[in-house]
Order: sequence, then structure tokens, then C-alpha cells
Amino acid sequence: MIRSIELIDFLAHSNTKLEFNNDATVFVGDNGAGKSSIIDAITFSLFGEHTRKNNKGLIRRGANQGFARIEFSANGKNYQAIRKIDSKGTLTAQFAEDVDGKLIPIAEGERKQFGESMTKHVEETLGMDFEKLKIASIVQQGELNSIINAKPKEFKELLNTIIGIDKLDTALASMRTVQREFRSTVQKKFGYDDIQVVENKITEYQNESKKAHPRLEQLDVEKKEQELLISKLEKQIQSDSTKESQLKDLESRKKEWQEYAKDVIKSIQNEVAEKEEIVNECKPCFVLSKNKNEIESEINKIQKEFSIIESELSSLEKKQVRLEEHEELAEKLVLKDGKCPVCDSTVDHLKPLFQKKHIEDEIKEIENKTEKLENEKDELEQNIDSLSNDLEKSKNAETILSTYKIKNESELDRIAAEIKAKVKQMQKIPIIINSGQLVETASLDSHAKTIYENIVSLEKSTSGFDQQEYLKNIESRDGSMTRLSQINQEYGEISGNIKKAKIELEKLDSTLTELKHVQGYVTELEQIQENVYNRDGPVGKSLRSWSLEIISQKASEYLEKLNTKIQRISLSEKTRDVDISCYSRNTTLDLESLSGGEQVSIALALRLGMSHLLGASNLNFMILDEPTAHLDSERRKSLVNVLSQLTNLKEDDSSMQFIIITHDAEIFDDSSVENIYKFESASDGTIVSRL
Repeated sequence: MIRSIELIDFLAHSNTKLEFNNDATVFVGDNGAGKSSIIDAITFSLFGEHTRKNNKGLIRRGANQGFARIEFSANGKNYQAIRKIDSKGTLTAQFAEDVDGKLIPIAEGERKQFGESMTKHVEETLGMDFEKLKIASIVQQGELNSIINAKPKEFKELLNTIIGIDKLDTALASMRTVQREFRSTVQKKFGYDDIQVVENKITEYQNESKKAHPRLEQLDVEKKEQELLISKLEKQIQSDSTKESQLKDLESRKKEWQEYAKDVIKSIQNEVAEKEEIVNECKPCFVLSKNKNEIESEINKIQKEFSIIESELSSLEKKQVRLEEHEELAEKLVLKDGKCPVCDSTVDHLKPLFQKKHIEDEIKEIENKTEKLENEKDELEQNIDSLSNDLEKSKNAETILSTYKIKNESELDRIAAEIKAKVKQMQKIPIIINSGQLVETASLDSHAKTIYENIVSLEKSTSGFDQQEYLKNIESRDGSMTRLSQINQEYGEISGNIKKAKIELEKLDSTLTELKHVQGYVTELEQIQENVYNRDGPVGKSLRSWSLEIISQKASEYLEKLNTKIQRISLSEKTRDVDISCYSRNTTLDLESLSGGEQVSIALALRLGMSHLLGASNLNFMILDEPTAHLDSERRKSLVNVLSQLTNLKEDDSSMQFIIITHDAEIFDDSSVENIYKFESASDGTIVSRL
């Protein structure tokens, strides 16, 4: 039984403390006034659970911390549970026993890493966890009559949840995990976990071995044939390999000759080119070198004439300068009235040297002579240049002849004859040759002779050798060796497979024996799984049958104490659902024919029966959150009447504490319920007052 609840800065409450007795307690008020916060305070203080998004949402707005405390009695002992939360999200909690007003701590906090859990101790004291408390003791809005209005299949699922059939599902999943792990272990150990697969594998290995032996015999015959053929070809190839090597040497010698012939021809070509260059350069030099003395004499003669002309030109130039000076003076000396402009004496004319006309004629004559001499000088310069070029050519010709040590034209003719002989020799040298063509050229030098002798010897040694046949034999031998390698590989693989199959068959025979033992164990596991852990198996059905009998018995006990015509209620399981039967003495009553009040009585009795099944008698309280929702006026009045009767029961084993949360305060006006509290919203927190 809940003795008191205290809320400090918890949700809408700043400071609220409620005292409870063994009667019904009613909370009335508008939506949002803080009535349902009492449910969160109970579940939070006991289990740390609530309906808000997070723990910080439990602290009243504007406060730094908040807490909820509950004092309750269970199994003849008094307890206190308190949990605090601050704005940082830090939680503190304590569960203690109240012994003569002194609190003796049982557990503090949720330090599960140290094996400490306040919630675990609360669960052990109440005999239930948070989920079971919600089912057994908290009837949410609209859920009161849902227990009898629900579809039979839904009622069965609710029953499965109440009695923990879902634990069978967990156990069933664990059992399947055990089976999978067991099969995995078997698979890991033996490589197989299915007898049929092993038997098929044994048959497969037996068939493979049976088919392999004829192929081995066939490969053995072919192997001997190939070995014989390879031996024969090896002998022929060994015999021809020397000639094949000589043939390669012959080709090498012929290539050597080709390279040597090219070198010889190139050498002769260079020698011919050098001699032709000497002839071409020296041939015109004889004529040029003979005129050297004549050219030098002619140049000396012309140079003397050139010097005389230059001297005359110099004299004329000086004379012209003097005349030009007299010309300036003559322009100033003019007779005036028959008198000399210098001495003022009477004269009839000036001297020619002071006459301008005379001077001009003299200068004109000098210019004509000068022009004539300049022309002669230019002509002489041209002759000197021409003769100098001829002289240079003559000297070059002498230098060329001296360089090549050619003294006369007969020596040049001898060189021309040598050129003709070299050209004929070069034309006789073959590039692509055979032994017959080398006879004449073998006498070129000792190296040519050596090459010639080697070629003749090699041609004689390789006469009659068929290189194509030799290469064909090598190709045939290589093909046979490749095939022999393939035969050996295939033979080895088949032999290995036969050996492997034999080993595998021995293993599989042993595995098959083990798997037959395993199969018996797996069959037993499957039977346990089906009969014990299946929710519709014998164990599940027995649990439901037992729980239905307990609920029926306790619900009937409550109904006997109520003023209804229903004396007994019976719950029974069918294939897929649970059936509810009501009886008045020996008469079966149809649920739909019952009055609204009678239906409410049945619903509440069933809830109390379920609560008893879950062990709620340790706390013996039930919260009805808006139980009048969706009920008509008749059912509302009936609910109040039933609750009044139940709270007035004084027997220890039947009394039940009720907390009713509703906004329909008027339905309790004429009832025997005395503990009615009004919840009102205020700026500084919910105000709770007793009516």
C-alpha cells in the first residue's frame, strides 16, 4: 500500500505531498493540472522510469533540481524510495526500510558495474518489475473496459504478456541459437551437419574412383607410345644437330664475306676517289704555273706607269690650287679709269696672272688633263687586279703540284691508269656469293683466302642436309614432350584424386557414424523446443490454463463480494483465443446482455485477478487514469459504486488501494469516497487541495 508521495520541483509540482490510506483516493482537475504527474512520480521513484522524453524533462521549469519520494508498505514492512535529478542530468537515488521511524539504507544509485542496483532491490521487494507494474496496477485511459471489449485473440496476447509467455519466445530463440551453434560446431568439427549430404558425398567419391581407373590405364598406354617416339626423334635430332650447327656457321661465314667485301669495295672506292681528286686538281695546274714570270713582269711594268700617273696628278692638283687662289684675287683687281687698283699707275691691261679669264682657261685645261689621267689610272688598277688574280692562281697551282709531289704530266697519267685498274678490280668483287664466285676473289688477301677455304669446307660438310626436316623433327619432339608432360600431370591428378577419395571416404564413414549419433541428439532438442519452449506447446498451454484458472478464481471472489447477479466468471483457452464466460448460479450469462454496471464490475474484477496473478498483492494498489473515458453515465455511476464497495472490504486478502485520476469530480458527490483532491495549475506550481 502507498502511504505517501512527495514531489519537489517535479514536473508541474513545486512542493506537493499527498497522504494515502487504505481507501480510494480521487484526483480531479482540468487537463494539464498535474494529476498524471503522480503516476510518473511513482514509477520514477521506484524504477527510474517515466513517460517523459528524458530525465531533465522531469525538473520543473526554472528549478535546478527536483525529486520524487514514495513511502509504501509491502509484506508487513515499511519502505521509502527517492530519486533526484539535477539540471546536469546527474541522478541520485536511495531505497531504505523504515524501522520505527529510522531509515535503514538498502541500496543507493544504479552502479551496475559494481553489482549495485536500487531498481533490482525494489523489484525483489515488490515481486515485479516496471513492465509488470504497468500491466497489473496502472490502468491507462480507456483501458478499463478494453479487457472485455478486446478481441479474443488480443486477450490471449495480453494473457501471454501477463504470465510471461514472451519469456518462452526468448527461450525458444535461445534454443534455436543453441541448435545453430551446435550445428555450427558439428559443421566445424566434421565439415558436415547433414547425414544425407555425407551419404551423397560418399557415393560421389565412390563413383569418381570407379571412373578414374580406366582413364589411368589409357594414359599409361599413351605415355609409353610418346616416350618411344621421343627417344627415336632424339637420336635423329642429335645426329643432325652437328650439321645444323655447321649450316649456321656457313651462313655466318657468308655474312662475314659480305661484310668484308663491302669493306674492301668501300676502301677501293675511297682510294679511287682520292686519286681522282688529285688528277682533277692537278691537271689544269701545269698551264697556270708556266705563266707566273710573265705575269709578274707585266705587273711591275704597269705599276711603274701607275706611279708616273699618280705623280702627274699630284702636280696638276697643286697647280690648280694656286690658280684658284689667283682667281679670287683677280676678281678683286679691276682697272678703273685706266689705272692699276694696287699702285694707281696708268696701264692699259693687267698681267695674265691677274686676269680672271686667263686663270679660268688654265684651270679648265688642268681639269681635262686630270680627268684623262684618272681614267688611265683606273684602267691600270683594273689590269693590276686582273694580273694579281692570275698570279695567285699560278702560285696556287704550283702549291697543289708541290703538295701532291707531281712534277710533270706523265706522273698524272700514271695515277689515272691506276684509277682504271682499281675500278676494274672493284667491279669483280661479288656481294652475294657462292663458292664458285669466290675462286677469283680469294686471292685478294690472306683474310679473303681464309674465308673462302672455310666456306668451301662447310658447304661440303652440309651437303645433303635438310634443315626443314631437322626443324620438323624438333617440333615433333617438343610436341610429344608437351603431351607427355600433360599425360604425367593428368595421371598425377587422377592418382591424387583416387588417393584423396580413399582418405575422404574413410573420414566420411567415420563422420557418418558420428552424425547418426548427432541426429538423435538434434531430434531430442527439436522435441524439447516444440514441447517446452513453443508458446502453443504443452508447457505454454499449461501455463495459460493455470493462469486462467487463477484469474477466474480471484475475479470470481471479487464478484461474490459485489452486489451483482454474476457469481462466477470463467476464462478458458480455445485454439486461437480466450473465451470469457459469466455465470449466475448455474445459468450462463452473455456479456452483451449484461448491464453497463455489470460489465464494469467484470472488467474491474478481471483487472484485479490479473493483478493478483502478477504478485501485486505485495503492494495492493491500482491506479485508474481517466477510467470514465468512453463510459456512459450508467457505467460511470456503476464504477463509483464498485470502487466504493471494494475499498470498504476489510479482509486483508481482498482489500485494495485505488487511486483514481479523473476530471469528472461530480460522479463522486454521493459516493462513500472521502479522499478527493483537487489539482489546479498556478504560476508557481500545481496547487493540491482536499475537497
